[in-house]
Amino acid sequence: MFQRMKEDIQCIFDQDPAARSTFEIVLTYSGLHAIWAHRIAHALYKRKLLFPARLISQISRFFTGIEIHPGATIGRRFFIDHGMGVVIGETCEIGNDVTIYQGVTLGGTGKEKGKRHPTLHDNVLVASGAKVLGSITIGENSKVGAGSVVLKDVPPHSTVVGIPGTIVIANGVRIKDKYDHQDLPDPVADSFKQMEEEMTRLQERLQQLEKQREREGM
Repeated sequence: MFQRMKEDIQCIFDQDPAARSTFEIVLTYSGLHAIWAHRIAHALYKRKLLFPARLISQISRFFTGIEIHPGATIGRRFFIDHGMGVVIGETCEIGNDVTIYQGVTLGGTGKEKGKRHPTLHDNVLVASGAKVLGSITIGENSKVGAGSVVLKDVPPHSTVVGIPGTIVIANGVRIKDKYDHQDLPDPVADSFKQMEEEMTRLQERLQQLEKQREREGM
């Protein structure tokens, strides 16, 4: 147990350049507190002590702003940076060396039974405000961009951005036009742009027909 706790603290030193001392990390990092509370809740959950497990989960949520269902399975060196507003569902499975940021939801899409939450493989990064929903898999070494909504599986070594999530890098190769962090793809805006271009084309065609009719009338 103490070895795992030391590993969690070292993970924060490795991931967060703002971390200055063990004392600071233990007392002030809400993500660390949420993970430690979850380990206790998860142990109770596996022993079918569902009410005390959920109670610990809710107390942790009250103090940290991070809600992790006691049924979620979480690997080693899991890092929640800042953490406020993070929600992790009951059937989530999270591998080793995963990092998520504030406002991330690993949730379901409805009232389906069984496996209804995402699986994140090793070395996945989920950026601020992203929503990963349903029983889908995010492959190892993949990244989910800030504010994205991911509803389909993401293969390993990929980057997905936008609403809905679109794979823009696969196996290190860019497969769509380059997007900056603040300029994520917007399918709705793209559709409106296509409609605007089509209306402009039709207006030009209509003007041509009107001029042709005027010439024929003369």
